[in-house]
Amino acid sequence: MGAGDEGGEDVMAMAGSAADELYTLRDSFFPADILEKDSKLKSLADSALQILDAVPEAKRTSPLQRASFEYLRGKILDVFPVYRKEAEDHLSKAVKLNPSLSDAWLCLGNCIWKKGDLASARNCFSLGLSKAPNKKILCQLSMLERKLAQDSANQAEGVEESIRLAKRAIAMDVKDGNSWYCLGNACLTSFFVNGVPDYNRLFQSIKAYQNAEKDENMTHCPDLYFNCATANKYLQNYQRALTGFEAAALKDPGLNAFEEVRKIVNVLDKIEDAMKVQFRKKNKDPPSSLFAEVSKSSSQGRATIKTLAEGQNKSVALTGRVLHFLKHDDAPPLYYIVCDSEQNCFVLSIYGLHSNALKEGDWVTLLEPYHQSVDFSWKNKHYGFSSIRVDFMGQLLVNGKAPSAHLAVQSMIQAQHKPS
Repeated sequence: MGAGDEGGEDVMAMAGSAADELYTLRDSFFPADILEKDSKLKSLADSALQILDAVPEAKRTSPLQRASFEYLRGKILDVFPVYRKEAEDHLSKAVKLNPSLSDAWLCLGNCIWKKGDLASARNCFSLGLSKAPNKKILCQLSMLERKLAQDSANQAEGVEESIRLAKRAIAMDVKDGNSWYCLGNACLTSFFVNGVPDYNRLFQSIKAYQNAEKDENMTHCPDLYFNCATANKYLQNYQRALTGFEAAALKDPGLNAFEEVRKIVNVLDKIEDAMKVQFRKKNKDPPSSLFAEVSKSSSQGRATIKTLAEGQNKSVALTGRVLHFLKHDDAPPLYYIVCDSEQNCFVLSIYGLHSNALKEGDWVTLLEPYHQSVDFSWKNKHYGFSSIRVDFMGQLLVNGKAPSAHLAVQSMIQAQHKPS
């Protein structure tokens, strides 16, 4: 091999490194001013293209050489968030010249996704996988399946396929943080997919996110912290949610994660204020004999908030009276202040219920209640109260009967669906 051949290969390698550096900047640099990022991307892209153009003509002659050249040019041009036809043209040439170039199929699928042609993007990813296993393609296909499921008649099936694809990616490289992150997003998306909250999926998503954080390459990803915080928020792990949202906001001001912090703090402040008001009024509550009369409708053992263990309490029921409906501007759940038979107040949180289905003064019986003790400090303010979460409508009786008015709420998560 002559010196000219070696030089050409060195330049091609330099162009590849420049393209990788470009994508690292895209995925790790989140300034407050988005124009600053656009400017840096353009500058680095121009430099990468100059390096690529320095590849000698002699190193662009064979179909495989030309395919690599067209792939790199298309990849560099496609780094921007908006669709560029020029990028698609170069990537299309690359896969025609070398159909086995799976990374080119990955880039082409991402490029086509940006212009809204999801079916063609899926076809590109599938063709890439048919050439060789590729964890990055599996992750993108997993993400695309979730996006397609949004408009599907069988959304659950699409989300399950998304989970399967993410698990295939993990099987290829169990230490790859992006694959774990992808699985976390898929599990988080499935939380409400059937209209009933599936808390096992939330626990699975958090575990996946924790595995993703072990990969140093993911420490730059603000969406990882945002989505993990979202899962913790739905599990009412308030302190972890606040910490996660704050970390996401510091990494990427554009995520507006500080607004999520404000919403949670607002809910917590309202809960604390309402609990104080009800504590002062509790002597006016009806005697425990009335609770005993209402609780006869349940064959399970009777409990009070003080006798409940942390977590799920099997074979017991707690009866209480709704004292206050807590209005707030955040996503579900609905919050109520409830008083038990010993006149101890707690917070009741419910998903999937119309706000007018449960009114102040109603009697509620909570079957096998899930109990949490909230006790932490945030920004020099302490929060402490008992909370019961209703996961399924079958766990709730209102005035001795199952509630007749409920609806399937949709998830408000921000799990990312964008191509990357």
